[in-house]
Amino acid sequence: MTSTPDPIRAKEPPAPGMPERRTTWTPVYPAETALHIGELPSNPLDDTAQVLALIAALRAKTPRIPGFANNLAVDPTDLGPTPGAQFNNVADPTSNDATTIDTRAYEQAVVRFIAQTTQAHPEDSFGYITPSDSEGVLFGLATARRRLPHAAVYASDQAHDSVATAADLLAMKLITIPTTRDGAMDPKALKSTALLQRRIHPHGGRGPGAIVVATIGTVTHGAYDDVTELRQSAATAGGVHVHADAACGGLIAAHAPSAPRWNFAHGADSLSVSGHEILGALIPCGVVLTRRRHVAAPLLASSYARATGQRGGRSRSGLAAFLLWCALRRLGHSGLRAHALGCLATAEYAVEQLTLAGAHPTRTTDSLTVCFDRPAEWVARKWHLVREGPLARLVTAGHVTRPSIDALCRDLRTP
Repeated sequence: MTSTPDPIRAKEPPAPGMPERRTTWTPVYPAETALHIGELPSNPLDDTAQVLALIAALRAKTPRIPGFANNLAVDPTDLGPTPGAQFNNVADPTSNDATTIDTRAYEQAVVRFIAQTTQAHPEDSFGYITPSDSEGVLFGLATARRRLPHAAVYASDQAHDSVATAADLLAMKLITIPTTRDGAMDPKALKSTALLQRRIHPHGGRGPGAIVVATIGTVTHGAYDDVTELRQSAATAGGVHVHADAACGGLIAAHAPSAPRWNFAHGADSLSVSGHEILGALIPCGVVLTRRRHVAAPLLASSYARATGQRGGRSRSGLAAFLLWCALRRLGHSGLRAHALGCLATAEYAVEQLTLAGAHPTRTTDSLTVCFDRPAEWVARKWHLVREGPLARLVTAGHVTRPSIDALCRDLRTP
């Protein structure tokens, strides 16, 4: 019988010259021999103990991971025996499937909720649950290319890496646009660049068009690109398709006091949000939406499953649909609003406390991201802070609380 590692944690070594109290705990995997999948079945009791130890170690780290936008404040206790069934959503979420082992009804409910939140008309929208926001960006660009086959993709220098990856996969030209001081795409720079592309590629005077990725909550500053203004600026190239990459910021922008212009009502043609970054779904997932007229008529995706789909036959995680439905059911529209405002209030509190700690914080209007002076390396390691040059940042997703901010500030004050 394989012995269970006890516990699945290991101490980080203290920084040079630092006392033991400054160490932190970080989960590590057990020895390779304990993870080896061999000829014979493993002992289920050993494996259960190993899994429970890993989960406990990960949960213990949660209060000290403020640098990333994943909401780790999850409570799966009410999900019961969910993992005891396989859910396979094949192709179009509005289609039927001969297997009937799906959660399409739950997926459709989630898509309707997100459509309402993003001010899309549910009857005029097509959407589905993605494995992550990255596929949402990929779908948005693919949809845009069908409409504007000669257009380049325009994204800011603060756009998520998934935009460049999607453009590369689709063999689309990507043009990077500089940002303004607050981290949002510069509309004037977009306008002049799009006009230049029209002069180079006139396409009979119509222009090549422009596919614009508006980032709603940039990685570094959490800034919101202005969809309405960017759409107007890009029109110098001809036709325009705007995809709003609202992975982290969309559900916050929906309830932000400054009312950013970010969604379908403001001129977006397609839009994607994350299911795990703000909502805290247990597995990575997201939702992508587009105006129904922008997608092709459904085709037969699987002759044996008798299902239709916009993008060909494939299996998609029905478990993700169910878990995201559970997360939204716990909130409803009013609960989501309260959650967003609570996260914004925590960001404001972080600015106040970091100021008192002498860390010189900065924050874009209604952003969850707070940048501050890069701390000593032992503090950055202990708190898993993202560091870029002279700055570090934290993101007040749901698991970042005022007590955790207080504890971080105490460490910042420690000589």
